[in-house]
Amino acid sequence: MLRSILIYGLINSIILALTAIGFSLTYGISRVANFAHGALYVLAGFAAWVLFYRLGLNYYLALFLAVVMVALIGAALYRFALIRVRGMPISEIIVTFALGTALLELLRFFGLFGSNYGLPPLRRATLQLSGVPVDFQRVAVVVIGVVLIAALWLFTHYTKVGLAFRAIAQDEQAAMMVGIDPDRMATLSLGLGSALAAIAAVVLLPLGYIAAESGTNILVYAIAVCILGGLESPAGVIVASLLIGYAQILSVAYFGPHYQMIVALLAILVTLVFRPSGLFGRQKELEERV
Repeated sequence: MLRSILIYGLINSIILALTAIGFSLTYGISRVANFAHGALYVLAGFAAWVLFYRLGLNYYLALFLAVVMVALIGAALYRFALIRVRGMPISEIIVTFALGTALLELLRFFGLFGSNYGLPPLRRATLQLSGVPVDFQRVAVVVIGVVLIAALWLFTHYTKVGLAFRAIAQDEQAAMMVGIDPDRMATLSLGLGSALAAIAAVVLLPLGYIAAESGTNILVYAIAVCILGGLESPAGVIVASLLIGYAQILSVAYFGPHYQMIVALLAILVTLVFRPSGLFGRQKELEERV
């Protein structure tokens, strides 16, 4: 029992990190809370399904093209909509939430819902980890998640664009003074954040089926992880993913699967009441704001 909790808790934590890292990166750079994050996740899944099953493309090519398409849509979301309301947080939330909801409803309109849609796993096999059976896809999720997080760290610390991202995140005014265009960086951050949501989708959706309504769950989980860890903190995302991931597995083991969402909502509520900036956040606490 303990081994199963440890192994599946780690898997669940990596799943949460994959769903949240794109949301956190976008907010950390552009200060835009992308409430279309869950809709873009679902769109990536359906795009890969259409490219693979309807158009007959190679599976890996279909996954790659789905990620690229969603990244371009995310960049266009900023360029044609969010740029008009930049700096107005409530308007940004309304715009992204409205566009995300419209996208999910559009998918339903075209009949893309239900359990008939799913992506095949990378390999149909079961591995034994310390005597605990784990399917190959979940092992792949852990490996891909760790590699992706490491690649993001290297990207933001050792590339020109990544360093520009960090400069904008730390001090936008100073970054502008050295010639960094904040709108260009925000566009790239929305594109990259959307691509990360798409990567999460093509890696995680083979574990179940593609459903339009799952976009809302993904958004809630991403928000819960980011609020607990700190909206602009990649390290906070990792720590929060571990805390919520293991808490969810324990709740499933002792109470039932329907408590997973309750754990995420409680994480949001408790954090906002007792530490609004999150574990690693740098936003002002209540006593500093009044």
